[in-house]
Amino acid sequence: MAGPLALIADIGGTNVRFALVAPDGAIGEALRMRCADYAGPAEAAEAFLAAASPAAAPTRAAFAVASPIAGDQVDLTNSSWRFSIEATRRRLGLERFSVVNDFTAVALSVRHLGGDDLVRLGGGAAAPVAPIAVLGPGTGLGVSALVPSPAGEWVALAAEGGHVTMAAADDHEAELLSVLRRRLGHVSAERVLSGPGLVNLYEAVAAVRGRPAAYTTPDAISQRGLDGSCAVCAETLDTFFAMLGTVTGNLVLSVGARGGAFIAGGILPRMADAFQRSGFRARFEDKGRFQSYLAPIPVWLVVHPQPAFIGLASLVRT
Repeated sequence: MAGPLALIADIGGTNVRFALVAPDGAIGEALRMRCADYAGPAEAAEAFLAAASPAAAPTRAAFAVASPIAGDQVDLTNSSWRFSIEATRRRLGLERFSVVNDFTAVALSVRHLGGDDLVRLGGGAAAPVAPIAVLGPGTGLGVSALVPSPAGEWVALAAEGGHVTMAAADDHEAELLSVLRRRLGHVSAERVLSGPGLVNLYEAVAAVRGRPAAYTTPDAISQRGLDGSCAVCAETLDTFFAMLGTVTGNLVLSVGARGGAFIAGGILPRMADAFQRSGFRARFEDKGRFQSYLAPIPVWLVVHPQPAFIGLASLVRT
C-alpha cells in the first residue's frame, strides 16, 4: 500500500485483530493476536506495526472495543486490558485516534455493505435518508441505529438496547419467559437472543416440555436443531428466530427505521438458510395496526466476516 496508512483494530475479550487501511479505503490483510500476550492495546499495536513494517507510521487509528465508552479510561468487559485513550494516542504517535464500542463499528459498516455481504430477508425498497436499525446476536445482543444528521453525515447511536425487557408474543413464549424469570429475575432480550441466550432458551423449552436438557453449548443446540435430530433444539431455534423478529420490529418502530434493518453478529450467518425459512419475517411484521408500516421495510442479514473493520475504515477516512 502506497501513501499514508491508517491503523484499525477490533478488540475482543480473547483476541485483537489489526489491519492497515489505505487512503482509498482498501483494508489490508488482518492479523489476529492474543490479548493475553500483551500488556495492552498499545503494546499489541506496536508489535503488529513491527511485523507489518509500513513505509510510514500511521497518523490515524480507530479501535473497536467490546466495552462501553465513557470518557478517557477504557475497561474492557471480558479482558484484563485497561487503557487511557489519550495515553495510547500519544504512545503510538497518532494525530487522530477514535475508540468506539464494537457494535458501533458494526453499525457504521452497514451503509458500505452490498452484494455478497448481505442476505435479504423480505421487504421492499429502503426509504432514503431515514434511520436504519442495526442489531446482532453474538456473545451478547448488540443494538444500535444510524441516524442522518442535518450536515449529511450518519451518526451511530451508542445504545444498550440488548438489555430491554423481553416481551412474549404468545402464551407459549410467556411460559418460557416465566421459567427464565424464576431463575434469572429480569429477562432481557440478550438473555434469550445471544449465544448464552440460546442455551437459556433451550433449557426453558426443555423444562416446559418436561424433557431433559442434554446440551450445554450454543453450537450443539444449533447443530441438532438444524439437522432435526432433537425436537427440543429445533423448537428452540424456531423460537429464537421468532423472538428476534419481535425485537427487530420493536427497534424499527422505536427509531422509525424506514431505511431498513440490518442483523449482524456471529450466530446467524452460520444458519442463514434456516433463518430465511423461519418465522422471523412474519413475526417482524406482526404489530397489529402497524403491520402495513413494517411490511415494506427491508431487512438484511450481514454475512460479511468482519463488518467492524468496514466501519472502522470509514472512521479513519473522514
